[in-house]
Amino acid sequence: MAMTTRRFFNAICRGTRSFCALPEGIPSSSQQLINLEYEYSAHNYHPIPVVFSQAKGSTIWDPEGKKYLDFLSAYSAVNQGHCHPKVMKALVEQAERLTLSSRAFYNDRFPIFAERLKSMFGYDMVLPMNTGAEGVETALKLARKWGYEKKKIPKDQGEVGSGNEALAPVRQATRAIIVSCCGCFHGRTLAVISMSCDNEATRGFGPLLPGHLKVDFGDEVALEKIFEESGDRIAGFLFEPIQGEAGVIIPPDGYLKSVRELCSKFNVLMIADEIQSGLARSGRMLACDWEEVCPDVVILGKALGGGVIPVSAVLANKDVMLCIRPGEHGSTFGGNPLASAVAVASLNVITEEGLSERSDQMGQELRNQLMKIQQQFPNFIKEVRGKGLFNAVELNSKALFPVSAYDICLKLKERGVLAKPTHETIIRLTPPLSMSLDELQEGSNAFRDVMEIDVPKMQKAKHDRVSQKTAHICDRCGRNMA
Repeated sequence: MAMTTRRFFNAICRGTRSFCALPEGIPSSSQQLINLEYEYSAHNYHPIPVVFSQAKGSTIWDPEGKKYLDFLSAYSAVNQGHCHPKVMKALVEQAERLTLSSRAFYNDRFPIFAERLKSMFGYDMVLPMNTGAEGVETALKLARKWGYEKKKIPKDQGEVGSGNEALAPVRQATRAIIVSCCGCFHGRTLAVISMSCDNEATRGFGPLLPGHLKVDFGDEVALEKIFEESGDRIAGFLFEPIQGEAGVIIPPDGYLKSVRELCSKFNVLMIADEIQSGLARSGRMLACDWEEVCPDVVILGKALGGGVIPVSAVLANKDVMLCIRPGEHGSTFGGNPLASAVAVASLNVITEEGLSERSDQMGQELRNQLMKIQQQFPNFIKEVRGKGLFNAVELNSKALFPVSAYDICLKLKERGVLAKPTHETIIRLTPPLSMSLDELQEGSNAFRDVMEIDVPKMQKAKHDRVSQKTAHICDRCGRNMA
């Protein structure tokens, strides 16, 4: 019989007390831990000041034992709920047997994972990675390789290995191009921020990589125009079916079908970044399923690891995937047996517990609750939008001034609900798909109380001390991205 999680980790700790228990004097309170992180960790995040110490399902506890409801789900990485018993069981059992082989050898878990993805999503092959950003980088490389080999996009005469590397800067226009959307978020690697409209992500990190064109999200007419002008050099169109970091932006009905038709017409790979929108988050297994379209390449991540271990995967059919050959791409940890076992368990939980259907139903309920609050505070709440349990509340910054979305999230935290703003005026609400109706209502009640009780107090207290914020104009496209 397999050990329980507690017995397993107790077994690891046996005889190594310093590994298991914090020695006297080590900070343990929330504030001490926050101070410690501020002192010794890079300042690349601005967290809500709460410390996670334990979690189960939709519930978080801090070191002092205070209980919170999670309405972020680690950016949709814990769709199944925190520490799901079936996922934890798979983690513990596999950790006792084998954790890593590297891809220099075969292991007995990855083939099962690969076949499971094939049976669920229908694509011939998978290329396993770890983080979502790695998955996006993989898809970009795959698209360019396919563009040169299958679409026969002319290779740059200055490309490395041609002997004419010095010509590269003047011949960039002949390289394989990737088209992406304004407002996109695909990670923070150098290649990915080269597509970004977020000044914070791009300023100070140049030169950015060439070979990218931008188009408005949801605008198939603009996409067709770019394809007509540069289609012979375009390898792929990378997009999020629902833009998450931009504020849960949902495209017009029919947009995904139009994208499919245009990509087929101009022989461009349709590449869907389903890292956040996929795996039941939007009320369908993939957000593309809302319009029953099949992209050429799908990128999965986040909830693929069940909130336990980073796992990502790029899915494609053989005519695309086999453009990558041994030595051209890889990852020491990609496809490792521990991640593979966890991913299979994570996928099983999604299907066995009907989380796609649950997300669809619970999402409708959450939006109904939020719309009632919007009716109470129409000056403060501009829009409630979403699909499934992938939702956002957009605030009216002028009416709320000087209160920000971050301020509101701080008050939600005080009322036991954890959420995070995006773009200063939007609060994303993406709880675990296992959240109960009572917990959902509790979160909505807390949001209503913040609007009714806390916002007027904050406006009065802050009004004389804060100046109106300036617009955030995108360096790339000139739009106000606030």
